[in-house]
Amino acid sequence: MQLNEALKQAMKAGDELRKRTLRMALAAIKQAEVDRQVTLDDAGVLAVLQKEIKIRKEALEEAQKAGRSDLTADAQAEIAVLSAFLPKGLSAEELRELAQQVIVEVGASGPADMGKVMKAMMSKVAGRALGDQVSAVVRELLQ
Repeated sequence: MQLNEALKQAMKAGDELRKRTLRMALAAIKQAEVDRQVTLDDAGVLAVLQKEIKIRKEALEEAQKAGRSDLTADAQAEIAVLSAFLPKGLSAEELRELAQQVIVEVGASGPADMGKVMKAMMSKVAGRALGDQVSAVVRELLQ
């Protein structure tokens, strides 16, 4: 697992921020496995990493509102560490093209078919786009 290797490297290098961030991510993955009583596959691990990034983005927004530059810097650094383990994200154009293909595949004709399209889309984007981005594109195309 890449995360374990990265943790070992961070420990050897004495990189406290990276070490702390990776330990939190590994703990979240382990907790998800215990909660679901399964071993997570790559898609499951990506989902946990995305959730961790989302949590840190929310913390970043709160820190910025509160004017806490120390917390802002930490959150940004943690987001950067975790983002390195995600696949390259889809551009807006690529996401739109994929959504159009999926709409044709499932035979969606309007906003009532949003659930079918989202289910198919989320399995195809698997860690390369956030759910809210996918939802916005699908909603726009189904109007």
